Amino acid sequence: MKYKFTFAFLLSLGLAVSCSDDDVVTTTVEPEVEYTSGSADFSTYVALGNSLTAGYADAALSIQGQEDSYPNLVAQRFQLAGGGDFSQPLMSDNLGGATFSGVQILDNRLILSFATGSPLPVNISGSPSTEITSTLSGAFNNMGVPGSKVFHLGVEGYGNVAGVPTGMANPYFARFASSASASVIGDAMAQSPTFFSLWIGNNDILSYAISGGVGVDQTGNYDPSTYGSNDITDPAVFASVYNGLLQTLTSGGAKGVVANVPDITTIPYFTTVPYNPVPLDATTAAQLNYGFTSYNQGLQLMFSYGLISEEEVAQRTITFSEGSSNALLIVDEDLTDLSSYGIPNYRQTTSEDLVVFTAQTIIGTTVNNDATMVNGVSVPLADQWVLTPQEQTAVATAQASFNATIEGLAAQYGLAFVDAEEVLQQLANGGISVNGSVMTNTYATGGAFSLDGIHPSARGYAYLSNVFIEEINTTYGSNLPSINPLDYTALYLE
Repeated sequence: MKYKFTFAFLLSLGLAVSCSDDDVVTTTVEPEVEYTSGSADFSTYVALGNSLTAGYADAALSIQGQEDSYPNLVAQRFQLAGGGDFSQPLMSDNLGGATFSGVQILDNRLILSFATGSPLPVNISGSPSTEITSTLSGAFNNMGVPGSKVFHLGVEGYGNVAGVPTGMANPYFARFASSASASVIGDAMAQSPTFFSLWIGNNDILSYAISGGVGVDQTGNYDPSTYGSNDITDPAVFASVYNGLLQTLTSGGAKGVVANVPDITTIPYFTTVPYNPVPLDATTAAQLNYGFTSYNQGLQLMFSYGLISEEEVAQRTITFSEGSSNALLIVDEDLTDLSSYGIPNYRQTTSEDLVVFTAQTIIGTTVNNDATMVNGVSVPLADQWVLTPQEQTAVATAQASFNATIEGLAAQYGLAFVDAEEVLQQLANGGISVNGSVMTNTYATGGAFSLDGIHPSARGYAYLSNVFIEEINTTYGSNLPSINPLDYTALYLE
């Protein structure tokens, strides 16, 4: 009998083994890989950022989400090349909700329920055991704080409800801040990090976008203490604060990786609900058109007065028809104000409008149980339910400025740079192939996003971890192995 032992390193050793000419048995032994950190030092890794860093998913923060967070997955690879322990301020359970002095203030996470026969995202039942006032002790490597904007990271007392300006106190940071007067960056630097990741800036435009543009574009206002929670951060403020964060983080010689801000209008939160979801029979369509006759005639009168253009008349004219694809009726504050003439700022949505995910809870519902008063049909949707083209432009302009700052400073400080913007564009334009499977930005079935339509799924976070690892390897000469995203779930079911 002939035996042949084949090793992955056989040729390099110049060895060959053979016996007789009978059966052949082949055995493969993989060589042990020696992982290296290259020019980086992973011994003390600290991750700073917002919900994307914390592991937020399915509209909540849970233990499972934190364990699947990209920093935790990256830290596991760091440990192969000298990385130390990675501590996280874990929630108390997997429900994701939280209480403040016994009163629930944060909702439980979403799961996909089939209780009604049709799949619907619902909050998982149960009483959460995470109490915000029960503070955690110790230093934590994952300093991701859901809801934080770039200028929040340096706010002293950011977790102290009574000690900071209105709207800036954060219950997540309250749980693990080292003191009532602590700042996120201060607690991070207290650990003397040798390596850091910084992914911040999403909320500086996201809160404005998901509110349907209810907030204010604060470009030109350099005092963030005056900002509302849904406002867009001034680009100059963003650049100054971001540079200050990197100055602080690198002051002790630490190396790191930063990521830019993706195009948030490509996420399922803005791409799931169509602009024209209204089904009407011929009778109802005719009744609606009759009801808007005086409004449409008023627009023609305003045109004859020279107050609005012919193009705006066409934009504002309300028309319904028999079929399943009627556009929604909305209020658009960017239209010419004709209120002094008794004409409201009404129009119907177009394919350029983005209807927010949560609008599906109100579209088609009635006002005071009056069947003639239907939201989105005979009653216009308020500004909060639609991100208009003008509002999208404000978001895109700020994002472009933020990203130019991030990429420029990454080069200035010699840091690894992750192009998260490119990742989301790939998801939105054909998807990303992952070991024979394809991830897209399609809600629930695309695999990349969780049920809140904003944050990645566990599988999405695993893929992002690989993007971070790849850029770290390229920049610092490390050889950290990648992760198989298919080992992580894309969707949590009831």
